[in-house]
Amino acid sequence: MNQPNNQSLPKITSSWPLVRRVAKTYLKKHLSKLFLILFLMLLSAAATGAMAKMLEPIIDKVFAINNSKYLWSVAAIAFFVFMLRGVATYGHTVMLNSLGQAVVSDMQRDMFGHLIYADVSYFHGQHSGQLMSRFISDTVLIRSAVTESLTGIGKNTFTLIFLIGVMFYQDYKLAFASILVFPAAAIAVARLGKKLRKTSANAQVETGMLAGMLGQAFQGNKHIKSYGTEEFEKRRINVVVDKILKLMNKTYRTSAAATPMAEVLSGVAIVVIIIYGGTQVMAGTTTAGKLFSFIAAFLMAYEPMKRLARLNNVMQMGLAAIERLFRMIDVPPHIQEKPDALTLEAKTPTVSFKDVHFTYVDGTEALKGASFEVPAGKTVALVGESGSGKSTILNLIPRFYDVTSGAISIDGVNIKDFTLKSLRANMAFVSQEVAIFNDTIRENISYGSEGATEEQILQAAKDAVAHEFIQDLPQGYDTLVGENGVKLSGGQRQRISIARAMLKNAPILLLDEATSALDTTSERLVQTALERLQKGRTTIVVAHRLSTIMDADIIYVMSQGKILEQGTHASLIDKGGVYAGLYGSLLKETA
Repeated sequence: MNQPNNQSLPKITSSWPLVRRVAKTYLKKHLSKLFLILFLMLLSAAATGAMAKMLEPIIDKVFAINNSKYLWSVAAIAFFVFMLRGVATYGHTVMLNSLGQAVVSDMQRDMFGHLIYADVSYFHGQHSGQLMSRFISDTVLIRSAVTESLTGIGKNTFTLIFLIGVMFYQDYKLAFASILVFPAAAIAVARLGKKLRKTSANAQVETGMLAGMLGQAFQGNKHIKSYGTEEFEKRRINVVVDKILKLMNKTYRTSAAATPMAEVLSGVAIVVIIIYGGTQVMAGTTTAGKLFSFIAAFLMAYEPMKRLARLNNVMQMGLAAIERLFRMIDVPPHIQEKPDALTLEAKTPTVSFKDVHFTYVDGTEALKGASFEVPAGKTVALVGESGSGKSTILNLIPRFYDVTSGAISIDGVNIKDFTLKSLRANMAFVSQEVAIFNDTIRENISYGSEGATEEQILQAAKDAVAHEFIQDLPQGYDTLVGENGVKLSGGQRQRISIARAMLKNAPILLLDEATSALDTTSERLVQTALERLQKGRTTIVVAHRLSTIMDADIIYVMSQGKILEQGTHASLIDKGGVYAGLYGSLLKETA
């Protein structure tokens, strides 16, 4: 089972650069809303401090001397203070959550905007579950970190300041002694933060692994059932689930450890307050109202102090997620276009390979000096054993990958001199790996061809021999095909893919086993349609089907990344070389 290695685990870096980057990139655009939120938090905090201060006159001037006139004034002021705090709290809570969600939405847009332009090789090196986890699980942690940190910086800090102010106003000596608990608690919590961040980061990685494994299990459920590996899959999932359980339990224990520390320290402080304050009241050097006001302020300060302690935990978990996000966004695409790139406007182009070498990231050398030409408007077939470099050639033409050395040109111009958009707009790619989206048949056919008319869509389907089976579906062209086209057969999915390429009507066609999933009858019909489509277009075909090989204008025989032979079907058969041997083998397979 694939498990993340050490390299896949997030690297813990300093927090402040991450915080500054989030503030500059995502919070700066919301400054006006942020200042309003902080103002409302300030009002709420001031109201909380006023509530603690009001206990003094209530006890000393109302209950101690039975002053009923003063009672109504104090009650009216108390009502106003509570109403002010309620309105201010409602306002900053709603606006803060809206701000947090806006930040997360901006991050998700940036993530997808980066990934959609990332190189094909990037996705081959990433686990899909990890990428999805960053969009879903990580952003939940980031939203909590943003809202909690702003609440901590704003409301809890302001509330603590006002309440400590009340404590100093009532008895500065006692205040000095009692607030020593705050820095002591902060030091204890800070020590837990780094450990919590590392544990949380590891849990997020394992959660991503779980998402990927679940996706594979659900998509490959037929294979699982056919091989009877249900119990094996359960064991694989259970291992990861158990890892996540252990990591999350460790996270909870670390996070919760701050609470007993704060409780013990606060208990020591409250004992000092009661003994010292009670002695002062009995000695007549202070009033009961002042002491109760002081105790109320301290107890009320305890709650924002706890929230500030928890803030570090939430922040560390959020920063681990933010760090993973930025590490992904900061990976630049390797496939770049020149600042002065040209716009390709091909009609019937010639495609040329000149001494092309290509090596994959893992060190596999796929092409070793391949040189050949695809004449304008002609069909070229690439044949050879598996791993000879045929599909690699198709991937290099639209620059899914860049050549290691050598050059690929269209009408004599290096493809690196064209914009990526115009280069790929001039190509239609039909692969054996059919891409069908969870949408209607109509949307799948017209994908990439915005503005296509209904008539054009229907004609493309007819040319791909798909119109008839589409009409037989319950909702026809409005039928939802399910994830990866699960509601369609393999041949139907392939014909939808071919119809999409036909609708694009590009001058260069790249066909990678385009008829591999079709039965003999459908293949014959689609092959006729492809022949019509290929007229006047430059076509490169990778196929094992005899009909495709035989009808090509030029056949290039490949082996171990090199071109061994070239010619027409008849000339290569007469030559009696590698192609003749391959052809003989194919005849035996189809006999």
